[in-house]
Amino acid sequence: MRIGVSIIFSVSLLVAVSSGAQQTQFSASQVSAQTRPDSGSITLEDAIARARSNEPAFAAAVAADKVAMLNRSLSRSALLPSVVYHNEYLYTQAAHGPSQSANASTAATSSMPRFIGNNSVHEYTSPGVVTETIGVQQLTAVAQASAMASVASAEMEIARRGLVVTVVGLYYGALAADHKMAVAQRAFDEANSFTELTKHREDAREAAHADVVNAQLQQQQRARELADAKLQSDKARLDLAVLLFPDPHSPYKLVDFASPAPLATREELESVAAQNNAELKSALASMHAASLDVTAARAAYLPDLGLNFNYGIDAPEFAVHGPNGIRNLGYSATATVDIPVWDWFATHDRIKQKTAMRESAKAMLTATQRRLIAQLDEFYAEASVSRDQLQSLDQSAATARESLRLVRLRYSAGECTVLEVVDAQNSLVAGESAREDGILRYQTALANLQILTGTM
Repeated sequence: MRIGVSIIFSVSLLVAVSSGAQQTQFSASQVSAQTRPDSGSITLEDAIARARSNEPAFAAAVAADKVAMLNRSLSRSALLPSVVYHNEYLYTQAAHGPSQSANASTAATSSMPRFIGNNSVHEYTSPGVVTETIGVQQLTAVAQASAMASVASAEMEIARRGLVVTVVGLYYGALAADHKMAVAQRAFDEANSFTELTKHREDAREAAHADVVNAQLQQQQRARELADAKLQSDKARLDLAVLLFPDPHSPYKLVDFASPAPLATREELESVAAQNNAELKSALASMHAASLDVTAARAAYLPDLGLNFNYGIDAPEFAVHGPNGIRNLGYSATATVDIPVWDWFATHDRIKQKTAMRESAKAMLTATQRRLIAQLDEFYAEASVSRDQLQSLDQSAATARESLRLVRLRYSAGECTVLEVVDAQNSLVAGESAREDGILRYQTALANLQILTGTM
């Protein structure tokens, strides 16, 4: 008897301990969920701003633009004279026996350096050197750097607009997924209500059991659709959170879009697109840079002028004045002109290379212009058609909702079958889902137009 009591007591203790552990784990998870900071409501503008600081491709484009701007500054600096304070000490082994120094400016008696090319056994050189090189290549390099800076700026704008396209698609996609989940929830509630109605009519012997079975099948289908809609909503929100937050599990709310914005006229969009399209600017800048490359390659046929000015000392002692009072400070200037004569057709082949690249840039420019025209036609037609369908989709959803209400009244009065109610329910779900898809389609097409024309 005591053994049985002990066993019962042990089992009870284990159950209590396990129950307490489960409650502790559940409480901990609740505390963790409650302590996670809420990011608040996120508008589309907030989402775009957050994505700019988190997306690596856009950060790389920004870095490339900064590098191109600095390269332009460096190329401009290369046009200016460079100043160097040069200091050098040269020691040469002395020849045997004293003799007059090779430096004619000093009367001091010292040893002759062993190498005739050197001036003295001890030679100190400490001048300031100003150097300048003037040529067509140097001038063209500045223009090339400016053109590449324009290309990098346009590429950064392309990356920014591509990021905006991604964020807009994810933002509106997440909102549409939330709306479809609400539609699935309403359809599931309607299926539950209709199942209860068929059961009441069966209990009152006003309907057959087959009606209950059909209603239950519809209820089960709506439950599966609701689970799928929740899954799609969670996936859409996670995809957007990856771009917005350091922790993708951060809770946030999306501000629902208001009534769709109006669509501008075709003429206005064409005018703005011709001025603000980033891809067209990039192609034009690339074409200009390729033409400058050809000019720089041809400049190798022309001579360069080099200027050099030195001011300082070059004497046997590191001093302003020598032992005999002669001033060691002085200056010298040189000018050189290097005239290209023969390079085994290297410049000729380099010009042909740059010319081929220029032809490629020209083809890219024309292709970009054609693509801009085609995309403008495509996006405008998509936005126009989807805008015209919005009112029809709203009317279809309202009509389907009213049809379901009337069919349910008829079924309650015994004037129609359960299949008519099921058809009306399916029509309402299809109509509301089509309306959400239509709104998403118009918002996406309008965003694509705004991004193409640079107005977003």
